Amino acid sequence: MSVILAVESSCDETSVSIVKNRNILSNVIASQIKLHEQYGGVVPELASRQHLEMVNPCIDKALEDSGLSWNQIDAIAATVTPGLVGSLIVGVTAAKTLAMVHNKPFLGVHHLEGHIYASYLNDPDLEPPFLCLLVSGGHTSLIHVKDSGIYKNIGSTRDDAVGEAFDKVARLLNLPYPGGPVIDKLAKEGNPEAFKLPEGRVSLPNNQGFHPYDSSFSGLKTAMLRLITKLKEEEGDNLPIADLCASFQFTIAKALTKRTIRACLDLNLRKIAVGGGVAANSGLRQHLQQEANKYNLQVFFPPLTLCTDNAAMIACAACDHFNHGFRSSLSLGVASRMNIEEAKKMYYSS
Repeated sequence: MSVILAVESSCDETSVSIVKNRNILSNVIASQIKLHEQYGGVVPELASRQHLEMVNPCIDKALEDSGLSWNQIDAIAATVTPGLVGSLIVGVTAAKTLAMVHNKPFLGVHHLEGHIYASYLNDPDLEPPFLCLLVSGGHTSLIHVKDSGIYKNIGSTRDDAVGEAFDKVARLLNLPYPGGPVIDKLAKEGNPEAFKLPEGRVSLPNNQGFHPYDSSFSGLKTAMLRLITKLKEEEGDNLPIADLCASFQFTIAKALTKRTIRACLDLNLRKIAVGGGVAANSGLRQHLQQEANKYNLQVFFPPLTLCTDNAAMIACAACDHFNHGFRSSLSLGVASRMNIEEAKKMYYSS
């Protein structure tokens, strides 16, 4: 049983958490949504400055909430990739400093690993192998989790990540940032079959390096732009916003569900874990669960508080690596991107 303090600062949440294996002892999250919403998206320089202001208070609060002292912490972890470089540097520097000051091992964690491990925190008995549908503002991936730390990325988006698609369509409808939660709320009041929209299939030969489970949302975004423009010409500004949101959300839920179920069956897997900010979307949760039930597949959703970026999921991943005898070098640097299949290279055996 290991206890890990982790720092997450890859984008626009400063978070510090203490986790004992798969049990959260504290999880502090300082969101920057209010700071960035006036710009319609995350401003990297502002994000890193805010992380710098909030990281120490978050560390103090996490330790206070856990009721632990430093001698009860086994190791320090931080997200090192992927993410905004300036933001990552703040969290990693803080974590490394704590590791040196308190003479603790350090572990660098891949951010996407964290989203996979978020489901472990809600369902401690979950074990590989399983398929992970990872959907967020920056990533849309299908990952075959073969074993602890052993992954195969079998599908990605060819253009916009699904979270980006939500944000861009929200802007087309003059809705606030972030777009996902507000579209989800309005969709509940609309008709999901009011407008027929393209699901954005990608059907290119595998021998060209493409995967049959890849996604594309640029066509859907363009279809929404044309539809909104047409409706404005016909009806002025009196748009059927709820129906537009419901149709858009339903189309995305169908597209993601089809690829996920197909991949799970093709790989002969019986379990699906969903992670990332869009995992909180009620339309996706409902549609994926309904379709999975038809094939007797288990679906694991993290609680809403663990869908967006948080340090608890990073600490949980670090616990697993720590328990398997892995550590990271204090010379490990940050990177704006790294394939999850390469995550193992961040560790060495103790």
